[in-house]
Amino acid sequence: MSDSGADIRKLLVVEDDPGLQAQLKWAYEDYQVLIAGDHDAAIELLRAEEPEVVTLDLGLPPDPDGTREGFRTLSAILEAKPDTKVIVVSGHGERASALAAIASGAWDFYQKPIDIDELGLIVRRAFHVRELEVENARLAQQGSSDNRVLGGMITGAPEMQKVARTIERVADLDVSVMLLGASGTGKELLARGLHQASSRRDGAFVAINCAAIPENLLESELFGHEKGAFTGAVKTTEGKIELAHGGTLFLDEVGDIPLPLQVKLLRFLQERTIERIGGRKAIAVDTRIVCATHRDLDAMIADQSFRDDLYYRLAEMVVKIPSLAERPGDAVLLARHFLHQYAPAMNPAVRGFAPDALQAIDEARWPGNVRELENRIKRAVIMADGKLVAKDDLDLMNGGAGDGDEAWLNLRSAREAADRVAIRRAMIQSEGNISAAAKLLGISRPTLYDLLKQYRMQA
Repeated sequence: MSDSGADIRKLLVVEDDPGLQAQLKWAYEDYQVLIAGDHDAAIELLRAEEPEVVTLDLGLPPDPDGTREGFRTLSAILEAKPDTKVIVVSGHGERASALAAIASGAWDFYQKPIDIDELGLIVRRAFHVRELEVENARLAQQGSSDNRVLGGMITGAPEMQKVARTIERVADLDVSVMLLGASGTGKELLARGLHQASSRRDGAFVAINCAAIPENLLESELFGHEKGAFTGAVKTTEGKIELAHGGTLFLDEVGDIPLPLQVKLLRFLQERTIERIGGRKAIAVDTRIVCATHRDLDAMIADQSFRDDLYYRLAEMVVKIPSLAERPGDAVLLARHFLHQYAPAMNPAVRGFAPDALQAIDEARWPGNVRELENRIKRAVIMADGKLVAKDDLDLMNGGAGDGDEAWLNLRSAREAADRVAIRRAMIQSEGNISAAAKLLGISRPTLYDLLKQYRMQA
């Protein structure tokens, strides 16, 4: 057996029979064979060497004629290293125990008497499957990083990539930016990305949700107060605008700022000075304002609940954020990201999504957008019983995204738009595999290549 090279594959053999130990050790020349005769030795070697594959005799001491110790060892292996491929070896006539081990998480089983060649085939297949899993995980991680844009936002949708490019273009300009979009679309994430892409990145990024703070406290939160300005003001406190000096202030839900406070905010934007509550001294502040809202500010201006002059100061650059339903394919990309984020801590056995779950995720409307999707995936990871999250784990009451009530008048444009959406979704679900994407679309590989070329879409 050669052990040159650090990448030689490791096989742990858990067997208490010294004769079988020797036989198995010299039968696998392509692997670094590790031998353990009992539970404690097996777990010690597993943690020290991290073998990819384990063969485990269910009959271990101190209960060599039973399976209790073998099952205890199997459970400990999978708890310590869930991705290990465990092949259980059981005595003749103990098929029921082997099947129970499979149900408990073992990868495969073999019954005694041992045929080295047959067991060798099972071991090689286990190593091959493990290598495929590692490669798929690497590609998935690579795909995830390739789909990250401004602020670490994950997207493969041209609509969202256009938004990111727009924000990057204005990041270093001294203009106020207003982000318009539904709740849960990632407005604060984009605001942070704008801050990081700007020359103010070394300054503070301060965020405040104007809808979450009572009106009587919001002025103090924004502008600060002097000691003794009101009951309970036991010390001078800087406001959020002042804390963001040299950096960026993100005003979330700016449409909820009451009219009297809108006047004071407008004065700051015009003069770039503030006065704390109870203060008489103007304080110069160099703070960039980025704001966001899901409300219809045009309607609020019309009914005079939002000042038009403040709007024009805040909205020097307006960026509209598409909803998740308007970003075909992104729901699947984000679902995979959230699964890999939460599964290790919440349910390590979960490895991915069943096909019906991916389809349901792709077709759902997601009225709560990315925030709703994240919470749904977190719940599904917790509820999943097997390695794959199933559709039922998502608990989606209704599915299809539909096309709404909009009618296309130009059939050629409608067909092209539908083709692009379907192709993008298929490419994301298949993780860029052309053959798999073509199969999902019900077309041949050459046809898919032709469509990609025709629509100038990247493979």
